[in-house]
Formats: sequence, structure tokens, C-alpha cells
Amino acid sequence: QVQVVESGGGLVPPGGSLTLSCVVSGGIFDYFSSYLMGWYRQAPGKQRELVATIAAFGKANYEDSVKDRFTISRDNTKNTVWLQMNSLKPEDTAAYYCNAGDSILRQPWGQGTQVTVSS
Repeated sequence: QVQVVESGGGLVPPGGSLTLSCVVSGGIFDYFSSYLMGWYRQAPGKQRELVATIAAFGKANYEDSVKDRFTISRDNTKNTVWLQMNSLKPEDTAAYYCNAGDSILRQPWGQGTQVTVSS
């Protein structure tokens, strides 16, 4: 059974920082170290979007709006992915999710973690 558990969200002022964590298991995640992983976000009234990916051995890519502010990382021994978010902006407000980075390999979504950037 696939489990995806995101955590670390919260309310922060503009310019603040948060680190999100995601622990996965089951399904393809039993071979976690083999797969591209990604962080996604969904703002109210908008479609879910991919904001960062990390390949099996660490190569990362970012959506333009988060480049130079967010850092994705992973620990293949712990089936864990993190998203370090700095210089947060109100437009970063969204529910954040992790999953496989390849759309055809996505597993059932977790509950996500809410990030709210507001003064």
C-alpha cells in the first residue's frame, strides 16, 4: 500500500522560510532510489503544478518562479524528500505535495501540507 506523508507547512510572513518533508513507501516507492521525485503545489482555484524535481542521484530542476529560492533534496536511505523554501512570497501560498516526478508514474496523492505566506 502506497503511503505519502508530507509535513512541515505552516503560516509564515513574506520573506520567511520553511522546510517541507515527505516520507514515502509502497508501490514504486519501494524502489525509491530509482525514481525522479517531485514537489508539487496547488493554490486555491488553480491546477496542481510541479515546482521542483530531483533525480535519483541528486540533479535538481526548478520551475522558474521558485528558482534560487527553493532547494529540493533527498535521502535515498530514508525514502525522504525535502523542500527548503526561502524568501517566501504570498504567491507561494498553496497546498504542497510530493510524488514521483514523472507523470506516468505518479502514485496516489498524500494529504499534502499547507503553506500560507501572509503578514
